[in-house]
Amino acid sequence: MIRKMTKRDHEQVLSFLSEEPSINLFIIGDLEAFGYDSDFQEIWAEFDEKEEIRAVLLRFYQSFIPYAKGDFNVNEFVSIMKNYNQPIYLSGKTELVVKFEAFDDLVLGKKQVTYFAECLTNEHLGSTNLEIKKADVVDVDRIIELRGSIEEFTLRSDARDILHQSMESNTGRTYYTEENGVITACVSTAAENSLSAMIVGVCTKKEYRRQGLATAIMQRLFQDVLAEGKTLCLFYDNPAAGRIYKRLGFKDIGMWTMHR
Repeated sequence: MIRKMTKRDHEQVLSFLSEEPSINLFIIGDLEAFGYDSDFQEIWAEFDEKEEIRAVLLRFYQSFIPYAKGDFNVNEFVSIMKNYNQPIYLSGKTELVVKFEAFDDLVLGKKQVTYFAECLTNEHLGSTNLEIKKADVVDVDRIIELRGSIEEFTLRSDARDILHQSMESNTGRTYYTEENGVITACVSTAAENSLSAMIVGVCTKKEYRRQGLATAIMQRLFQDVLAEGKTLCLFYDNPAAGRIYKRLGFKDIGMWTMHR
């Protein structure tokens, strides 16, 4: 049986998700921030014969994240997703997402497979003398402009709205450096919750690369987040970037697939 969850189900949903809190960072963070009654977010759960949750599917705007620990009814989840505009933005553990890729009539966005890593300690972090600023909502357009200039990035149509909302809801923060009013590098978090935060949007303007700007910003951001008792998580697919993250204390814990 699959049904839409309400706030009365939160304790059971959170108990299910908390068995893998890093992997479920996005779902936990969105539920803590926006609950079960918003028009842009919904979550469904499949139950077994003992009324225990077997799998969940979260919708956040046009994005979907499934989570399960074993077999689940992929067909029913796909039927739910087809009720929304396509292409679908889908992300999750690689072994789960591949089950959805088998449906030819489910139009998915561009695929990217990345490593999933987490950091639990600040013992590998250094310090910097650079002036690093924390962004506010007035900086959103400048941040989106920088991200849009990065060849490796695929900027979503709702990227500005999501960044703006993350700042207003305190589910994300962005630190940056600038020169003559132009943002030269920035690093953001997303899906921040009481337990963890995801590092996203690590980028440097092309002409300012290889100056250590992004690394310096990450050191400042990591110190602040870890000081709050949260775990840091991130995705990466570039081996060179992976080596930088590991020097900062990250360790690989799995693979993550995104269609966006």
